[in-house]
Formats: sequence, structure tokens, C-alpha cells
Amino acid sequence: MDVRTINDLLRRGEIRHEEMWPHLVDLARQPAQFNYEFGLEKLPEEPGLIIIRGPRQYGKSTWLEMNLKNSVEAFGAGSAYYLNGDDISSEEELSRNLNELGSSFPKDAGIRRIFIDEVTAVADWQKAFKRVWDKGGLRDVLVITTGSKALDLRRGSEKLPGRKGKLSKNEYIFLPVSYRNFKGVSRSKFGDKTWIAYLITGGSPVGCNELLVNDRLPDYFIQLIRDWVQGEIVSSGRSRQSLTNLFHIIFRLGGQPVGFAKLAREAGLANNTVAAGYVEQLADLLSIIPSWQWDQNKKTLQIRKPCKFHFINLAAAVAFHPSAARGVAEFEGLDEGTQGMFIEWLVAQEIWRRSVISGADNPEAIGFWKSAEHDIDFVTPERKFIEVKRGRAGPLDFSWFEKAFPKDRLTVVCSTPFETEKIKGITIEDFLMSTPTNLQYAD
Repeated sequence: MDVRTINDLLRRGEIRHEEMWPHLVDLARQPAQFNYEFGLEKLPEEPGLIIIRGPRQYGKSTWLEMNLKNSVEAFGAGSAYYLNGDDISSEEELSRNLNELGSSFPKDAGIRRIFIDEVTAVADWQKAFKRVWDKGGLRDVLVITTGSKALDLRRGSEKLPGRKGKLSKNEYIFLPVSYRNFKGVSRSKFGDKTWIAYLITGGSPVGCNELLVNDRLPDYFIQLIRDWVQGEIVSSGRSRQSLTNLFHIIFRLGGQPVGFAKLAREAGLANNTVAAGYVEQLADLLSIIPSWQWDQNKKTLQIRKPCKFHFINLAAAVAFHPSAARGVAEFEGLDEGTQGMFIEWLVAQEIWRRSVISGADNPEAIGFWKSAEHDIDFVTPERKFIEVKRGRAGPLDFSWFEKAFPKDRLTVVCSTPFETEKIKGITIEDFLMSTPTNLQYAD
């Protein structure tokens, strides 16, 4: 159904046509439905601009359809309208659509909302919003936008000072489903290997359902992830082959610190600035983040020193890794070093996810600590210390920690739980289950 027809039906409050809600119809057919938890539990009733950025295949369009339908059900005919950035050719066309919809609300409408899916498909979308806002339009409308081009959303938002309303928060990151949520619907199938199944999917609802039905990720899902990342890189003027080389080096180095100069040299890039540009874009795509060494004395991250590179989108890591592990058994067949690397990235994804939900100013500010004799894999934005071991570990392995950090505690993710006054060893399952949540899940 085309957008104009959808908006005519929304204006009349006729929302029972299945063709209006393709993502919701598809969701109802899936074996499992997942809760969306990313810090926006309820849409505000005040006007303004909400920007939601996140990777492809994580449910943004489904969430948008759900909230569009709920808005009309709650506030009546003509209270909400819809636009799809993929169908809009220019910022001028977006301006016309915004003006048209802005004048279509009933005069007595107390709540007015416009939902725009994939707004970043429109070049210079923020100019259209600015133009309409400055002419007096949208001042009493809540505009909710989603997009997968995270850089465009971030920079677009930066170009709209004073034009985002008085909301307490404007920008949100759409997150993977929680492990607790995934476990609630899949524990009976995967048993004590449920965490491996979750790792392979990266918390993508699409990947989760495919694995539940078929025991492995299908080729189309892998290709969608690859096409999205590669397409964004190429559209920015960068090289597909250089991206492949960069991934190869990151996979080979695993959790080892490396400087941008070495990364560029081994990936065949011109210089460290070029390498940093690729990493920055991958970070904007919410796929990879650099983890910088944490200075214990200055309590800051040292961005001039070598860093680690963590995937915070495990679906992307699985899609590009040469092992092509698509199911639990295939992951178990990987060598211990590769398994350990993926587990460390799973912990990184979960640390980042929790920091986003908690409202951290910079959730990507994940570091590591290293001395001449010892190291700790993660220093979180909340200054929590976390070490990851694929296999066994015990308190004697970390007897040095209390002397180095007398006021802090260390969590060790390992296969052998233990606890002392300063150090606690927990399994990856228990670590993933310990995430704070405001939602109710089945255990």
C-alpha cells in the first residue's frame, strides 16, 4: 500500500487494513516476539523531534509501525501520519510532505505525530525539517524518525540546534534484544548453549527467529548485513576491498591492542588517518568501536595509544568472519582462540548495550587496562572492571588485583564461578542475565 493511501486511512482512523502494517503482519507470523528496550519506554506527548538510530535488521521499522498504530488507537483519527524515506527522492519533496501532513491534523487534535521511517535515505533530510520548522510548521508536532545511517542522523541532529523541541531527550540508539528476552523463548531448544545461539544472532530479532526455526542463520540474513555495511562504506567514497582487508586484520589480531598506523600498514591503507576514517564510520554504523587504554592515574582513556577493536554488533562479526559459523555446532567447532575472541566481543556488546540503556553520555567509551605484568579486558564507562576468560579461572589468578586497585572490584567472566571479597567469577550466561531491566521476562 502506498504512503498516500496509508495516510488517508490514518486520517479517517481506519487502521484495520493489514496492508498498512506489513512489518506487524510479519511479526505475528514469527515463532517468537521480542520486547524492544532502548530507553524509550513511552513516546512523549509533547512536540519535538526524536531521532532513533540503529543497525539494519534489528526491528526499527516494526517498532515504528507498532507505535504509529498505537498512537491512532489511543488518540483518535488523524493524530498520526507516516512517511517512508525510501520513497522520497529529495529534501524538497520531504519538505512538501511535511508541510502537507502538518496541515492535515484535525484542529482539535491534542496529540499530533509524524513517523518517518529511514529518514536518512533522504539526502540532507535535516534541511527539510529546518525549513518547515523555521516557517512555523511542526511546532506542535512530535516527529519520530528512524535511520540506519547513523552518521547522517548524528550530524543531522547537530545541525538542528533549537529545533528539536523541549523534550528531555531527543536521540536514542536502537539496541539488540536482551539475552534475558531471547532465553525466555529459546531455552527449551538450546539448553545450556542458549548463550551461543544468542551470540550468533547478535540479538537481531530476525536472526533470533531464523535460528529458532532453522537452527542456523540463512544466507539472505548474512547478505543483508554485509550489503548494509559494505553499501554504507562504498557510498561514502571508501573501498570495499579496503574494508575487507581491515576486517581481516581485526579478526587476526583479536583482542590485541594495535595502533592505527600498524592497522593501516597491514590493511594496505594509505595512512593512519585513512584507517581511523574507516573505523569511525564502522562506529557510526554501530558495528565496531575502538577500546582505548585506561590511565589509572588520570582516570581517562588514552586515545594516542594502541587500542583494541570490539564488535558491538555480533551479527556483523558473524557475517564477515571467514569461519562462516551459522549455527551453534559450527561455533563450537571453532578453535579456542576464535571462540574466546567472539566471547570477548559478546561481553563488549553487552557492556555497550547496558551503558546505552543507563543513559551514559558516551556509551562507546569502553576501555581496557594494561601494565607491564597484567591487564584487564574492560573498564566500563561506569568504571567497572571486567576480565574475560573462555575457560577456567580462579581467585589466585588475580591475587594482584587488590594491590593494584584497593578500592575496586573485578568481575571475571569464565567457566568456573567463584567469589572473594574483591573478585567474583561468573559464567557468560550469568553475566548476560544480570543486565538491569524494567521489563518482565520469563526465566
